[in-house]
Amino acid sequence: MAVPKRRMSRSNTHSRRSQWKTEAPTLATCPNPACGAKHLPHTACPECGNYGPRGSQRQVLDI
Repeated sequence: MAVPKRRMSRSNTHSRRSQWKTEAPTLATCPNPACGAKHLPHTACPECGNYGPRGSQRQVLDI
């Protein structure tokens, strides 16, 4: 296991940790006109169970 030889300065530590930001997940709108719910992209809609972003909607979940 690697062990650092020297102590890391506060400015270097803070510079490295400044990249640890969180962000809200991007959401897609369900292409089903009757539903229109928000869900994660490339996943089936949890409300209606449809999946198909390019007009080829398929019922993949039994809801």
